[in-house]
This record gives sequence, C-alpha cells and structure tokens, in this order.
Amino acid sequence: MKPTLQLFLIACLLFSISSCKEKEDEYAEKSENEEQGMTQEALVQRGEYLVNIIGCDHCHTPKKFTENGPIPDMDRRLMGFPSTDSIAEINKDVLAQGKWMMFNNELTAFVGPWGVSFGANLTSDDTGIGTWTFEQFEKAMREGKYKGMDNSRPIMPPMPWESFRMLEENDLKSIYEFLKTTKPIENVVPAYIPPPAM
Repeated sequence: MKPTLQLFLIACLLFSISSCKEKEDEYAEKSENEEQGMTQEALVQRGEYLVNIIGCDHCHTPKKFTENGPIPDMDRRLMGFPSTDSIAEINKDVLAQGKWMMFNNELTAFVGPWGVSFGANLTSDDTGIGTWTFEQFEKAMREGKYKGMDNSRPIMPPMPWESFRMLEENDLKSIYEFLKTTKPIENVVPAYIPPPAM
C-alpha cells in the first residue's frame, strides 16, 4: 500500500474515532441535562414509580385482609401505624438477641431487640412529611436520622435506610416530590419505644 493511501486511511480512522467520542460526550451531557432539568410532573411520576418498586407500602401502609392475604389499604396509603390502633402484649422472652422479632397484623409495628418501632406517616400532612424540607428527607434517607434532624435518634429497623442512602440525588428528589403530592392523612404515629421500656 502506498504511504499516501496509508496516511489517508489513518486520517479517516482518527476522524471517525474523534467524531464518535464527540457524539458520546454530547449524548452523555444531554442525558445529564435532561435528568437535572426534569419537569415537576416527571419528578413526581418517577417518584411514584420508585415508591412502588422500593416497597414503601410494605411498612408504611396499613393492610386489609383478603382471601389472598394482607394487601395495602390504599385509602390509608403511607399513613404509617394508625394512631388509633394498639399493639398486643409483647412476650419479651422471645425477643432476645438471636431469637425472634415480631410484626403487628397490619405490618406497621415492629418488635425486636431494638425495642418497638412504628411505620412513619409519609403523607403530605403536617403529621407526616408535609413540613419537611428536601434536606431533612435526604438526611433521613442517607444518614438514618429521625425526621432528618441533626442530633436526633437513629431511624430504627426495619427501615432499610442503609440501602436507600445509595440512591442517586435525582431519585431521592423524585421520591420526595411524589410524597409531597400524596393525600394528606392526619395521623400521629406513636413514639419509638426503647428495649427497657417495652
């Protein structure tokens, strides 16, 4: 092959690689901008999708019983443990480390070696997260801080905040924006009960 033809082919190859790289960079930049510039409607839709697949209803929505077992009561969606409910007497003998933990019949109260914890109200009501800022929500999800406040107690099991802290910021923002659009349900969830007080 003649040297001029070889140089021409090398130049064409370098031009092609350069063009591909530019297109790749342009695509990545465009995707990032589209994510950061999501409309409010798109954020809320993505948040609803994430809340559904992450399973927030498992612990934060009271259940109703059907022939197929317990299902989330969507009329009380994300209201947490109902303040009008009570929990049965706790057999402390089965709760020691390495033994058992228990759930109430609506899967919104949890008893274990850590004490008694309750599914929080995640609705847009002031007794839920209605007054929360995104910064509070992010601190709760990333640092496991109760109500997203500095110097507050840890969020108790079974809330898997250790996994949720790895969510991308845009996903956290989407979940927050969706929760802010939920039907407000006034429901003051009982305070966490530490082990000696059970």
